[in-house]
This record gives sequence, structure tokens and C-alpha cells, in this order.
Amino acid sequence: MFENLTYEDLLNRMLDRVSNKLDKREGSVIWDTHSPTAIELKNLYIALDYIIQEAYGDTATRDFLILRCKERGIVPYPATHAVLKGEFVPSAIDVTGKRFNIGQINYVVTEKLQDGVYKVQCETEGEEGNRYLGAMIPIEYINGLETADLTEVLVPGEDEEDTEELRKRYFASFEESAFGGNVKDYLEKTNAIPGVGCTKVTRVWNSDLRPADMIPKNAVTEWYEGIKGTLSPTVKGWLTTVYVAAKEKKLTTGGTVLLTILNSEFDTASEELIEIVQKTIDPEEYAGEGYGLAPIGHVVMVKSASGREIVIKTKVTFDTGYSWTSLRSEIESAIKNYFAELRKEWADTSYLIVRVSQIETRILNIRGIVDIQNTALNGVEDNCVLGPYEVPVFGGVSE
Repeated sequence: MFENLTYEDLLNRMLDRVSNKLDKREGSVIWDTHSPTAIELKNLYIALDYIIQEAYGDTATRDFLILRCKERGIVPYPATHAVLKGEFVPSAIDVTGKRFNIGQINYVVTEKLQDGVYKVQCETEGEEGNRYLGAMIPIEYINGLETADLTEVLVPGEDEEDTEELRKRYFASFEESAFGGNVKDYLEKTNAIPGVGCTKVTRVWNSDLRPADMIPKNAVTEWYEGIKGTLSPTVKGWLTTVYVAAKEKKLTTGGTVLLTILNSEFDTASEELIEIVQKTIDPEEYAGEGYGLAPIGHVVMVKSASGREIVIKTKVTFDTGYSWTSLRSEIESAIKNYFAELRKEWADTSYLIVRVSQIETRILNIRGIVDIQNTALNGVEDNCVLGPYEVPVFGGVSE
């Protein structure tokens, strides 16, 4: 704001206020006394410009943006630890609490899933914990252990929230209020759970069911009365609960919410992550009772977006000195990056379209490729339209 107000301008303005009857040339007493003051004033304007910049959410640097966000009850999402699946041989050895290493990263076994299979948590926070799979080395000797392998990322680790993402949340807080189980409330609470990348909220997702169809007819009543005496107590208790609720017209399609998620790497979510989100939002054993973050009366179901495998077949013309063999990895990377961009947009769109033109454009940007034609997605030379809860998954590319 004050970048045009230079030292020379300030000095000249000060000297202009001194009578011309006095010596104001450089080196004079008046000039020598005004020059240091002009320097200090310039420094003051620089500091003032900095203060003004840091006072607004649009231009504030991270530290001051965090202070502004606190006024809105917003704090940066902290870095989290990755949780992975570890497989150990022989399966009879209990490795709970043992520490292992891959390269510079250490891991600790936290929970047994089944014989030989455990949850393993990365000790280093952030996305670094998602990058390594394979053989682990025990930090301390474990008698009888033959192999230890990380095989799958269950809950991806996340870095501390990026400054620009935090800035977006700050401005979004002025647009509409997250309150009482509205869409924004669900989005904020679900996306804040470690491991969740994005969420799509669907109200009354089971509206294809008619409440009238749930009321038992005479034939159903006769069947129920005849069979209930033959059932075990557990089965009878469940069936009676459902039957009575239906008969008394307590079953309804209202108050149901579907949360469809992707993980923080914008891939399909694991069963473990889905379970974490379900327990946090609306535990199944207390469905609709308000023991999670969901309001009382909201019965929430959590699931992952499903991956639609896309197989690409195309005809590529290469420049001299290049071939399919030499450029295949770059072609695959270009397509995977495009699919990753689409998955990041999924939560903000009704459905995704995998476009042939986009795939061809990205492949043509690779050095050594001069032309491309006859591109087919899953055997069809046309765009691939995905469902509202589907995301593209790379299924391979060939000539």
C-alpha cells in the first residue's frame, strides 16, 4: 500500500516545509537532521504495510491467518499418524507393542486383527507414513519371527493442514453456518476425522422405500406368529423388534443420512476407516440416539465411494528414437494423475466424466509422442460417465 512512498519522497516533503532562506543542500545541518528521520519514517511505513497485510484473511501469512481463524473457532487440522496392515510369520507369535523399521521410518504394532495380522501405526506423523510397504526389520530381536511385512494402508496419515486449505475454510465459514446436522455441519465434522479426504452427503438416501410397504400384511402376520416360537432368543428378539415397529408404523424413510467418503489420498476408503467414521458420527449400536456427532434422530450410514476400473486402449505414434516400451511409464503416470485430479473434484460434482480428450491431451504432452488416435475406455471410443458414488481407478493402458 505504501510501496510508492520512498525515502526520497519523504525527505523532499520534509525539506519543503523548511524555509528556502536556509541551506537545505545535502551535507547541510538541516539535510543531515532530516535524512535519518526520513529513513525511520520509511521503515515505519514498511512496518505499517506489513501490519495491514497481516490483518486480512486474504493476505495474512500462516501464523497470522491462524490467529484470524481462531476468531471463527477454526484451527488447522493437525498432522496424523498412518495406520497400516502388518502381516507376520509365524502367526502364533504375538507382536503387539513391538517396534519395526523401514528405512528412516519406525512403526509400532498397536492391535491384533487376526492371527498373524495386526494394525501397525507409523511413529512419524504425516503423509510420509503412507509411502512405504514391504519387509520390516524388528528394532529389537523377536525370537522365532520369520517375516514382517506392511501390506496395506488402512488409514492414511495426513500432514498438517496446508495454509491455502485453511484460508478456504476461513472464508467458507462466512458463507453459511454449520449447525444442527445440516450439510455443511456433516461435511465439516466428517472431513475433520483423520484419514478422510472428502465427503458427499446424501439426505434420505433410502427414499426408494415406501413406508406403506413396510407395514406387515395379514400373510406376514400369520407367518410371524407361526415361526416366532421356533426361533432362538436372539433371532426372535430382532424379528419381534422389526415386526412391531413396522406394525405400529414406526418405520420411516425420514432422518436417514448417507456419508460417502474418500480417504485423505483421495482413494477409496478402507473398512477400518469406514468403521472409524461410523463410530465417530453415529455408532451402529446406538443408531439415531445422538451418541456420535450426528444429531438425535439422524440415522447415518457411512460407506466408501466405489472405484470404477477404467482400461484404456489407444494407438500412439512415436517420434524417432521413442517407443511404447520407453514411454509406457510416463503414459501411465499421466493417466493416473488425471484420474487423481478427478477424484479430488468428486465431492463437489454430481458425477464424474472420464474424458477421452483429456487423456489424449495429457499423453500428447509427453515428449516423444507426436500423435494419438482411436482411444477407447473399457472398449468404447467415448467418454465414460461414472455414477454419483463412483470414482475412476486406473486399470491399465495398452496399444
